[in-house]
Amino acid sequence: MMNKHEEQQEQERVTFVSQLLANKIKKTKQEVENAKAETQQVQKNYETNTSVNYLEADDRIETKAELQQQRSLVNKVVEDENIMKRQLDTYQELHHSPYFGRIDIQDEGFSDTDKLYIGTASLIDQDGEFLIHDWRAPISSVYYNGTLGKVSYQTPNGQQNTKLLKKRQFQIKDGKIINLFDTNETVGDELLQKELSSKSPEAMKNIVATIQREQNDIIRDTKSDLLVVQGVAGSGKTSALLQRIAFLLYHSRNDLNAEQILLFSPNLLFSNYIKEVLPSLGEHNMRQVTLAKFFSQRMEGMQVQTLFNRFENQELNTGIHEFKGSQKFINNIDDYLQNLKPQDIIFTDIHFQGETYFSKDEIQKIYGGLNQNLPLADKLLKTKNTLIKQLKQRIKAEINSKWVADRLDSLSDEQYHALLGDQDIDDFTDFDAEHDYIATQLVKQNLKIVYDAIYNDSFWDVYTQYQKFLEKVSLSADIAQSEWKADVKQFQDKLEYHQIRLDDAAPILYLRDKFTGENKNNAIKYLFIDEVQDYSIAEIMYLKLIFRNAKFNLIGDSEQAIFKDVESAPTLLNKLNNAISVRHPRLIYLNRSYRSTYPITTFASSILPDGINIEAFNRAGNKPILYQANSEMQMKQQLKDLIKQELKDHQTVAIITKNQAEAKTVYRTIRSDFETLLVTDSARSINQKVVVLPVYLAKGLEFDSVIGWDISKQNYPDQHSLGVLYTIMTRAMHNLSLLSNGPVTPLIPKSAFNNKLVEVK
Repeated sequence: MMNKHEEQQEQERVTFVSQLLANKIKKTKQEVENAKAETQQVQKNYETNTSVNYLEADDRIETKAELQQQRSLVNKVVEDENIMKRQLDTYQELHHSPYFGRIDIQDEGFSDTDKLYIGTASLIDQDGEFLIHDWRAPISSVYYNGTLGKVSYQTPNGQQNTKLLKKRQFQIKDGKIINLFDTNETVGDELLQKELSSKSPEAMKNIVATIQREQNDIIRDTKSDLLVVQGVAGSGKTSALLQRIAFLLYHSRNDLNAEQILLFSPNLLFSNYIKEVLPSLGEHNMRQVTLAKFFSQRMEGMQVQTLFNRFENQELNTGIHEFKGSQKFINNIDDYLQNLKPQDIIFTDIHFQGETYFSKDEIQKIYGGLNQNLPLADKLLKTKNTLIKQLKQRIKAEINSKWVADRLDSLSDEQYHALLGDQDIDDFTDFDAEHDYIATQLVKQNLKIVYDAIYNDSFWDVYTQYQKFLEKVSLSADIAQSEWKADVKQFQDKLEYHQIRLDDAAPILYLRDKFTGENKNNAIKYLFIDEVQDYSIAEIMYLKLIFRNAKFNLIGDSEQAIFKDVESAPTLLNKLNNAISVRHPRLIYLNRSYRSTYPITTFASSILPDGINIEAFNRAGNKPILYQANSEMQMKQQLKDLIKQELKDHQTVAIITKNQAEAKTVYRTIRSDFETLLVTDSARSINQKVVVLPVYLAKGLEFDSVIGWDISKQNYPDQHSLGVLYTIMTRAMHNLSLLSNGPVTPLIPKSAFNNKLVEVK
């Protein structure tokens, strides 16, 4: 038991560190102001120098060198200012709560005890001694993984052994210790209970003070090139993902930056929800994109269907959907390309000013004349190089054309100098050389459209090529030829309107990029996918094709599949391992759920086939309540009464529906009684106490109180809706209510009622 004297000593230390940080903040603020003033002055000088006319030959070389020097100086002072700002942010974050943990250790062979304090960032005093150790430092892993006694931790020099004598946890706010206790656990239940009992925040917070041992294994993994995390709802898998990114940026700071990390997030709302976590740990945010946005960027000019649009419209033949999303389908594309004959490649004409410049027959002849044993990408590259060579020859022949002479005569001085570019007039031997150079530039400028067509592979029709593949592919036994022909026809019809169905997007891109060998991204070193259970194997195989240098981190919960049927975690993981061949795969299970109260987690788990494997954190709360109505009108009144009641006790109340149509119905029902936000797939934030949203936009989010709309037998008739219902239930932190118009869904087992896991009203 800790005595008063110890508590007083700890408070004195907090006061000392807080005062030191206050001094550093004051000093750094002045340094930021000085850096800002210097930046403004340097930028002003640069703008003045770049505004002078330096086109005269005598001044050009000297001025150009001066400008390069000025540009470098601008970049340096801007970076210096940014470093100061980041340092100030770190000090201010620490000043609010300098540290959250302390470990006392005794290294082997030494009698002295070291007291180490752990916080979100390191702090060193004027003598170079650590007042606070960064939570990501090797020694800090002892705080998260170790129990009292002999422990070990990994360092750049290998494994180190030590003895953990004490583990102490703090809650500090604005220089005052709010809570203080010793524990032998990773993070004591007392601290965790307090954190989890708080109101749901508008934005996700970092969890460095409450990281659990199993989460720490994910965060500090540096060896796996395929890390798969199967985490139950509320297990902190997304939080662990973000802390992992912060750890990797710290651990590999010399050869990794935030621009080399890419996160595929489920929607814009989720992206905005997590955006404060990394900055709160002193790191830049990684790059983020949704799958739909990524596909649209890669298929310029095409409107790619989103997951949400497909779900809402129910345009899905399950057999065809599963086939197109399978490893077998991608393997079929590989086989098709491998056996593709030159005459079967869909080349198209390249046009210039309404006329054919290179015909598809010319292009096919060039391609067909190559060694057919070459890889596909090499054959296409050689074809492009031949076309560019011929284009250059035509440019030479074109510079003496009448249209070129006419254009040269009509050029203004400004246009002439623009064509001249950085070329020095003194470099030309005579006027004819200068004339030929300008004429060549003019012809190149006009024929750029032809060059771009060659460079961008516009002479090959990937969409028709894919259609030819669809017409030849061997089908799975459960797909009828008539169904497949109708699907191919739908692909053609959509293409007429520049629309691509989501099921076709990854296969088309895979076919294109495998054939061309282009569009690879070698810069990304770590790729993260959240909610991976909603991705097809085909989509992941495509991402692996283009991000070939990236280590893949796939995070999800097979039980929360809402765009397809729930499948077991081992089944999903087996598919992933077969599709992505790597040297160091690793699977981590997170089976303990922290988000919801014990009664909510226990009830939600009861609807799952493997729900018994989910461990609920023991946080007390009310039982979920199921309200049965005899009509839609009665259910709507129940909803209004329930919202009014929930707002008395909770900060956020979310009504979660099965789809957008239901969400609109609910919104129209309550908007005149409550200030309500209807969330759509373009939403970036939630700024109302009462929100209505379809389940697919609630992915990864949490709310104080959740009301599940119409979980009747008619609305949730069978196992196809299991993932949807489970996801709705597990968004609730403190209170869960369910409304049903008529008989309740059979997805809730009789045992849940018999065991009184839910209260029925």
